Amino acid sequence: MNKKILKHLVVFAMLSLLALPMVTMAQNIDVGMNEITDGFNGEGLSDTDPRIIVARIINVAMLFLGIIAVVIILLAGFKWMTAAGNEDKVGEAKKLMGAGVIGLVIVLSAWGIATFLLTRLINATGA
Repeated sequence: MNKKILKHLVVFAMLSLLALPMVTMAQNIDVGMNEITDGFNGEGLSDTDPRIIVARIINVAMLFLGIIAVVIILLAGFKWMTAAGNEDKVGEAKKLMGAGVIGLVIVLSAWGIATFLLTRLINATGA
């Protein structure tokens, strides 16, 4: 019973520490309305083409997916090296490495297709 109470107190203390900045800065909370209202006067809004913004979002998403695929391949290599000859672990590492390589191929091909299509779209519309 004491462990359960102690666990709840620790969780409450951690959550209290997370909420502390909000309590101390409560009078200066900015929810972003200033930027929105300034934009109606022609200030604060970006004049970047929405197609360029979509291209940037796709590039960032593909970057993260590529990083995840490389981490999976590295994890598989680590599992293989630490298998110590155990065939089950080696087989699991091979499957994981195959999945990582397939994922990386899919991410790279999706990035290539998206880049090709967005480039053609931007060129076709004269942006």
